[in-house]
Order: sequence, then structure tokens, then C-alpha cells
Amino acid sequence: MRTGAIAGVGVLFCAMGVFAIAAPAALARPFDITVETPTSRSEIRAVYGGFGIAVAAILWWAASGNTDMHAGIVIGVGVSLAGMAFGRLLSRLFDTATSFYPIWFYFCVEALGAGLLITIA
Repeated sequence: MRTGAIAGVGVLFCAMGVFAIAAPAALARPFDITVETPTSRSEIRAVYGGFGIAVAAILWWAASGNTDMHAGIVIGVGVSLAGMAFGRLLSRLFDTATSFYPIWFYFCVEALGAGLLITIA
């Protein structure tokens, strides 16, 4: 169960990363972010693409059981997801309400992922 959950979160990060590298404008579109320049595409590919794939890789490494750093990796990614969800909550304090998708949908994904990883670490 633990291994599958960790690997599953890794699959989600990998999917996000591959999508960001392949289609940065499409990834950003639901958030009303315009990605029209090489600089903006590079930023999406780096932050969402490269980072997402790197997180997937360390989660898969942790899921393999071949590391003494298992708990640190899983807790680190869980806390990172919690920070993302918290950032969305803070944004709600500063901005007007938004529709459920994409903001609150991803808040739920991040909060659930954080809770899962921190619980099973």
C-alpha cells in the first residue's frame, strides 16, 4: 500500500512534468497565464516540467525501498505539497473567490497528497 501510494504520487508528478515540457502553454492556460515567449515557456518547463520529473524520480527511488532516505524524501515532498496548498489558501485571503477548477481542484489534490505522504512516511 505504502509503496503504491508513493509511486502513484510520483506518477502524477511525472505526468505534470512531461506535460509541462511538451506543452507549456496548455499547462498554464487553465490558470489564465499567457505563455507566449521563449522566457515564459522556459520557466514553465523548468518549474513544472523539470522539477516535476525530478520529484517523481526521488519518489520512485523512495518507493523502491533501496534508500535510507525513504522517510526524508516522502516527508519532504509531502510538506512541499502542503506548502502549495497553503499558498492557495493564502491567495484566497488576498484575492477574490475563484471557481472550483483549477484552483480548488489542485488545492484538494495537493492537500490529499500531502496528507497521504506525511501519514505513510
